[in-house]
Amino acid sequence: MSEAALRLEGVSRRYWQGTEPLDVLRGVSLRVERGELVALVGPSGAGKSTLLHIAGLLEYPDDGEVDIEGTSCGALSDDVRTKLRRDRIGFVYQFHHLLPEFSAIENVMVPRMINGVSRREAQRDAAELISAVGLTDRGTQRPARLSGGEQQRVAIIRALANRPSLLLADEPTGNLDHGTADDVFAMFEKLVRDGDLGVLLVGVDHHVGQHVRVLPVGPVPRQPRQRAGLGVAGPVGELEHVGEHHVHAVGELVGRVV
Repeated sequence: MSEAALRLEGVSRRYWQGTEPLDVLRGVSLRVERGELVALVGPSGAGKSTLLHIAGLLEYPDDGEVDIEGTSCGALSDDVRTKLRRDRIGFVYQFHHLLPEFSAIENVMVPRMINGVSRREAQRDAAELISAVGLTDRGTQRPARLSGGEQQRVAIIRALANRPSLLLADEPTGNLDHGTADDVFAMFEKLVRDGDLGVLLVGVDHHVGQHVRVLPVGPVPRQPRQRAGLGVAGPVGELEHVGEHHVHAVGELVGRVV
């Protein structure tokens, strides 16, 4: 059995406001397998982005383990963590963050060239990705001349340029209208269906639920397990497989001390 693209075990994160602790994550555990789409949907301040930053090795948890494709990351040096991010993790954000002076295809080439690939090979790989999302005729355009949906599609394939096993998306349709968001989520579904890729996305818009079956993020009473829609909401920190794409819901992912 292959290793999960991402495994979090007992992850906790606490910040301090003066002398007062602010528990953002408490004992959160989840797995994202290759070929699996995992969605966390809930209000701002629930800790979703913090969880994503920890999963992407941008922050350290206070407690718990982060495992990328079987590699335990807690004791790794910054250089090794950076290499893992570059080779195995792709990031997509609410804003596309494309380089404005580069064309769409050049934006997709950049991570390949940073990874030591020749310009010719990077251009060939980028052209294949551009074609795969139906933007061949737009590849030479700079971001300012692309629509919002086109910009985000370029951002997504740029995140896939180095063929990662894990894609992390933080509110990837937050700046898009519902019709364009439909297209972007259809693209995520195709990536999961056709590629050996695990996707973890977070958002505040329950529009996500039109594409995957989602339980909302929020506090769950500390009591024996109860059935909740399509999944099981368990005690503190648990995440359960639910729905067609094995979407997870957080047992407790809090944005304030309660």
